[in-house]
Amino acid sequence: MNKKKILYIEDDETLAFLTADNLEQYFHVTHCNNGKKGFEFFCKETFDIVVLDVMLPDMDGFEIAEHIRKKNKEIPIIFLSAKTMKEDRIKGLKLGADDYLIKPYSIEELILKIEVFLTRSQKNGEKNIKKTYEFGTFTFEPENYLIKNKTQKITLTEREAQLLKLFLDHPNTVLKREKILIELWGSDDYFLGRSLDVFISRLRKIIKEEPNLAIENIPRVGFKWVNE
Repeated sequence: MNKKKILYIEDDETLAFLTADNLEQYFHVTHCNNGKKGFEFFCKETFDIVVLDVMLPDMDGFEIAEHIRKKNKEIPIIFLSAKTMKEDRIKGLKLGADDYLIKPYSIEELILKIEVFLTRSQKNGEKNIKKTYEFGTFTFEPENYLIKNKTQKITLTEREAQLLKLFLDHPNTVLKREKILIELWGSDDYFLGRSLDVFISRLRKIIKEEPNLAIENIPRVGFKWVNE
């Protein structure tokens, strides 16, 4: 069986050696110690997942993730960082990262998360999404992350599109915060919850002129997509 390919970008030589050595037991690892070169590798080769530090020479991890998402909206991205401020975690997740692990991290946890995201990515790739959704005056194309009506076209991020699809698949149903977080990120985490609130706010702005649509906040429980 072919090993999945990881692009691992880390400039700390000791940490990179230890991490890559452990990951190589399960995956094919391409390591780069420079942000700019790391992104060049990404553009030249095909990888299944990207694992990267935030503080890197030449191009930091946030900038790399932003460039990656412009080229590929699907590939999982995991940040590994010593930056513990919640603002940094939220920024990374808003850029489209799937997770943000704080250094020092557990190798076992990293491997588990990589396997979870690779499995989910494979399942998503196997799905042949043809369905479009109608709500209010809008049509939603999940595969293109696109909402449109007669007057406007709105491109969502991958997470926003996943969230909207989840709501549309469960109309007038209370969805618990934990279910949404696990469905979208594979983890029920405080910082992921902050990102979820940002995505909810954006969807509410999009539908605010639609009289029959709303996203209701159910205190201490979750949210409900109301379509009357």
